[in-house]
Amino acid sequence: MTPRTATTIGLTAILFWSLLALFTAATGRIPPFQLNAMTFLVGGLVGMVSWIARPEGIGALRQKPVVWALGIGGLFGYHALYFAALRWAPPAESGLINYLWPLLIVLFSSLLPGEHLRRAHLVGALLGFAGVVVLIAGRGGFDARAEYLPGYLCAFVAAFVWGAYSVLSRRFGQVPTDAVAGFCLMTSLLSGVCHFAFETTVWPETTTQWLAVLALGLGPVGAAFYVWDIGMKRGDIRLLGVASYAAPVLSTLLLVLAGYAEPTLTLALSCGLIVAGALVATLTPKRTVRA
Repeated sequence: MTPRTATTIGLTAILFWSLLALFTAATGRIPPFQLNAMTFLVGGLVGMVSWIARPEGIGALRQKPVVWALGIGGLFGYHALYFAALRWAPPAESGLINYLWPLLIVLFSSLLPGEHLRRAHLVGALLGFAGVVVLIAGRGGFDARAEYLPGYLCAFVAAFVWGAYSVLSRRFGQVPTDAVAGFCLMTSLLSGVCHFAFETTVWPETTTQWLAVLALGLGPVGAAFYVWDIGMKRGDIRLLGVASYAAPVLSTLLLVLAGYAEPTLTLALSCGLIVAGALVATLTPKRTVRA
């Protein structure tokens, strides 16, 4: 598989994640950890189904403890911290802080062997983050009250967890993507434990809500993690980091089309900044021709 193909596959994860808010809104009032347990169970089963045609895929579960720690820490750790942030602080502000992770991926990538951080990638990532800032500001600004500090801190740590998980996946490039199925199933189990400890069970009430849960598990909380793993291990990790800023804007656009939100000027400006950031990140330096 070529790096360009792997990058293209990784980009589909961003498209899946842009559907996250829309599908989540359609699930009704299911508590976060319960929804996490249900959807990650579906996501893990997605990988297991492929083992019917490829029995050798199940061998990917035989990994060293450090690999399991990375996978479970990345998937469960990130979502647990993010849910805590949403519980203890306003969701818009928490989302803004959390969306430092694409910038962190770009920065952390420079620590990988053979990788070099170019100015175009950094400028592109900053433009993308500016686009998210504009998008959040258009929803009412940033509330800096001290009582929200624990939530903001969780969102900040969550950004580092996902950024580190994504970049460190490159260091374990020999681990088959099939192992992600195991990470999803363990995340489902741990989320179920947290649900029974902290939440009250609320089952979907309509067929539409059940279908939304299934769609989440198949896409944003399922296939997305498999294709992201491929992109991080074999693709252009910095370009994927910059392109990730498109997820919140695409998500908002889909909410507008579905009638959950209204189109605004800030949304258009945010789109422009993120597109500009992605274009800048794809620029390649000119080669010097020697006589």
